[in-house]
Amino acid sequence: MPETPHARPLPPHIAAQLRSAGGPTDTGGQAWEGRNLGEGTSHTHQFPEDPGTADRQLERALTAWREGRLGEQDVVAALGSARVFVPIVARVSQSHITEDGLVSDKEADMALVSLTASDGRAALPVFTSTAALQAWNAQARPVAVEIRRAALSAVQDGSAMLVLDPGTDPAFVVRRPALWAVAQGRDWTPSYRDFAVDDAVMRAGLGLDGVQAALAGPGRGVAAVRADGTALTGGGEGPELTVTLQLRAGMSQDEVRAAVERYQQRLAAEQVMADAVDSVELRLTS
Repeated sequence: MPETPHARPLPPHIAAQLRSAGGPTDTGGQAWEGRNLGEGTSHTHQFPEDPGTADRQLERALTAWREGRLGEQDVVAALGSARVFVPIVARVSQSHITEDGLVSDKEADMALVSLTASDGRAALPVFTSTAALQAWNAQARPVAVEIRRAALSAVQDGSAMLVLDPGTDPAFVVRRPALWAVAQGRDWTPSYRDFAVDDAVMRAGLGLDGVQAALAGPGRGVAAVRADGTALTGGGEGPELTVTLQLRAGMSQDEVRAAVERYQQRLAAEQVMADAVDSVELRLTS
């Protein structure tokens, strides 16, 4: 099982956007006050002419990715300003025991659904269409939002990733660095293709006794896997990056431990690793 990464501080520009996000509105900026989520389809509140179908550009990108014709960078780029749906479910806020000893629900709130990744981190499910959401959970209400607002909401709620269309084969995971990029409306480059990450990985090993080379590459968990066993290009939940540390042959166990510890300290001090990398595995060779 991959190790759960330590929480990282939010970049100042993300923190500033969250401070202005407010509390009395949903992720789409619509006020909760006076809203009726019990009748009809709530996704029509902000998008009254919305038929609930998938954004065409995003749908094409996801289809091509699932067929092995596009990579995860292309799918994240296709998110752009797409409209997606977040699931809202009823959650009992007050209940009491009747004279007959039965539990009676008195009040219920509407709450966002949260998923848990295999490493324990929280993830926000989002859907490209109301049909996809209803197929996943027929009891959930779809609320339409722009993808950027959904990403900001995920950051605000402490979610480390978005999961696009859970229940499909396969779902597409937007990891933390891509999530932040979507929230900011900027381009995203996977860490295993980022030259700044390559430089940081190599730089952390320079001059270290026993370290001959340090190389970055895709992690073993970067790929999502279809039900038929086909590994796709990205879209998995991690580990995202593998750092291969080549050590001098013949080193003692204590020497290896000291070299690895010093390297990890140096690598952790590189800001680009905190900003651009979701999760890292270290592999030793000689």
